[in-house]
Amino acid sequence: MGNRVFVVGVGMTRFEKPGSRDWEYPDMAKEAVGKALEDAGIPYDKVEQAYAGSMYGSMGQRALYETGMSGIPVMTVANACATGSSALFLARNTVKGGLADCVLALGMEKMQKGSLGAGVGQSKVTIIDHHLNAMVAGRAWEMDKAPMPQMFGNAGREHMERYGSTPEHFAWIGWKNHQHSVNNPYAQFQQAYTLEEIQNAPMIFEPLTKLQCSPTSDGAAAAIVASERFVDEHDLWDQAVEIAGHHIATDTPDSFDSSSINAVGFGVSRRAAARAMAEAEITIDEVDVIELHDCFSANELITYEALGMAGIGEAHKLIDDKATTYGGKWVVNPSGGLISKGHPLGATGIAQCAELTWQLRGQAGARQVEGARVALQHNIGLGSACAVAVYRPAR
Repeated sequence: MGNRVFVVGVGMTRFEKPGSRDWEYPDMAKEAVGKALEDAGIPYDKVEQAYAGSMYGSMGQRALYETGMSGIPVMTVANACATGSSALFLARNTVKGGLADCVLALGMEKMQKGSLGAGVGQSKVTIIDHHLNAMVAGRAWEMDKAPMPQMFGNAGREHMERYGSTPEHFAWIGWKNHQHSVNNPYAQFQQAYTLEEIQNAPMIFEPLTKLQCSPTSDGAAAAIVASERFVDEHDLWDQAVEIAGHHIATDTPDSFDSSSINAVGFGVSRRAAARAMAEAEITIDEVDVIELHDCFSANELITYEALGMAGIGEAHKLIDDKATTYGGKWVVNPSGGLISKGHPLGATGIAQCAELTWQLRGQAGARQVEGARVALQHNIGLGSACAVAVYRPAR
């Protein structure tokens, strides 16, 4: 047996508006992990280690007590909005390194209503202080009370100034992702809007209207990650999906060169994607379906270029060609993405994994991407970490 690594079970809760359901993070974890174990067809005592992702204080050990107290190592992971995919990255590395044959990756979050702040905890040093300084250096950008919409909004403005994209391009992304989520029973929002409704929604930070911004959300997602030996011993080949490449990149000095596009993660996205695709030995042209970190519509457009889907300054041409929805070259965010599926920080990366696993198995129902054989996941958290993973069926 080799050192290939597979996802053999996935599960998630519906993502919901904070406070809309009377549950706590152990309840979320029990539901998501239970579904993942059922999907894999294995009991919890087969899991040898667990990585549990949460940004807001939910402890992995306590989260899993409702599933089982088996005494295994459980580590809580926090890595900004890339928390979930960081837990998955650690799970994969543990299996790939031969330290375990079956590892759980869990992501969960119970959030407060309202816009995200600049960080958590009591320190005066926030996780995005370098990024905010880079955004305003040498530019006339004003400082706003809501730093996240401001940073990504300014990146959108920069793209418009440099390359000629328009507010309509960003609005189309919001329209597309809300359209996609209509077919996702796990999505926080399952309502389609007209393009005009997207454009005329309340302005959060120009050019981003409310329907182009991800909401705060409660929810959890889980994935069972296994070795080739485990897949063979438990006859899981028909459902196994290989994680063929996975990389996490962090900031380098070019993130802080006075470009808002660079400050919101263009460089880390490009580096992580290049490494993950090189490991998987594929190019972006071979990818069929993508779950992309569209915390704001501006970030989806910019990331088209970071992933190599379009040349620098040409991402809006993909929108003109409708190349990123059904019938186009790629289907991006068939789940509805963060904008419409929701964004419980710790759970987002694992939920992306779940969606792509279902897509590659042909189990995505009305949102199924026909003939999907290669999938790519992009999950970014400012402060900064970007995880990119490449998936394909086990055989």
